[in-house]
Amino acid sequence: MEEWKTYKIGEICESVSDTYRGKALDVVLVNTSDVYDGVCLNHTFVPNKNLKGQFKKTFKRNDILYSEIRPANRRFAFIDFEPENYIASTKLMVIRCSELVRPRYLYHYLKRQEMLDELQALAESRSGTFPQITFSELALFEINLPNLATQDKIVAAIDCFDDKIALNNRINHNLEEQAQALYKSWFVDFEPFKDGRFVESELGLIPEGWCVTSVESLSSRIASGGTPKSLDPSFYAGEIKWFTTKELKDCFLFDSEKHISDAAVQNSAAKFFPEGSVLMAIYASPTVGRLGILTESSTFNQAAVAIIPEDNIGTEYIYLTLLSERDNLNNLASGAAQQNLNVGIVKNYRVLRPTDDIIKSFKVKMAPFFSAIRKNTKEINDLSELRDILIPRLISDQLSF
Repeated sequence: MEEWKTYKIGEICESVSDTYRGKALDVVLVNTSDVYDGVCLNHTFVPNKNLKGQFKKTFKRNDILYSEIRPANRRFAFIDFEPENYIASTKLMVIRCSELVRPRYLYHYLKRQEMLDELQALAESRSGTFPQITFSELALFEINLPNLATQDKIVAAIDCFDDKIALNNRINHNLEEQAQALYKSWFVDFEPFKDGRFVESELGLIPEGWCVTSVESLSSRIASGGTPKSLDPSFYAGEIKWFTTKELKDCFLFDSEKHISDAAVQNSAAKFFPEGSVLMAIYASPTVGRLGILTESSTFNQAAVAIIPEDNIGTEYIYLTLLSERDNLNNLASGAAQQNLNVGIVKNYRVLRPTDDIIKSFKVKMAPFFSAIRKNTKEINDLSELRDILIPRLISDQLSF
């Protein structure tokens, strides 16, 4: 039987702090908010001038970017591309592997929920503005390593899940772009209705018979969520899903990181909202404006607002309208330290209301898109859960190859 060896993490990798010294006219700045759950989200080049002091670090293909702040927020990324003229924030560790370990193997080890929970507890035990860790602390954790050939097999098994998840995400992105394009064609450019009569409105010329109204008038109810007041652990030991704004990612919501009990709902500000409700984050950038759609009756915190669509309006039109208007809504956000919206702003925001017949036709057009996105998102959630169950077993010699 193959012998696995135990190392300190600091013995098999290093934290690299190479300063960017390039002279490129444009660069990509990667902050902690630009990495999430294994992926670098930002690839937008900006002028290389007057950069904030925090952007200093260079990194390479096969490096791991790992946030020092709040490890539980899953702000990490595996760099699977050539990051030429990319600059990382000093709040991101740039972890580079030695020849003892495959970079993807270490990446899968570091992203385990057990690891994140331990690092979060360590971060919260330190005094400071934010719960934070350092590489010197991460370096003391132990890791079990098989030989490189076995590491490759384990990585291949785990990456099968990640590849399918990535494929579903790409399909969803394409479906979302098509849905948004159709929405724009109908309700921004009015292409199917150009041969009809138009009338003046506060939003400009619109088809006759349509009107401008508030988001509230499109809904049967709009309200913010609530947080259980009691710190009783039993309040968080139930089966009722309780979402936070960091879980809003412009998609269907299937499972939450936290679940609360019925007692928590009955004895606190928490409240139920039905399937089909559209959630919108209203507090604190970068989450403000993010959306989600409930797939079953659930609860959420006060940093989001729920719009329950009127029956003859439907989830699809509400969701795509808010998505289309997100930038304009975010421009109404206020706050010195953090940009915030409030329930009143969302309720009173002026939007277009087509005739009921047009909305009905649009719902029929959107049904296949939203059905496919929901199915793919459910599969992503199921695959992620199964992968996360297998990872600890694979990397602790509980399953053999």
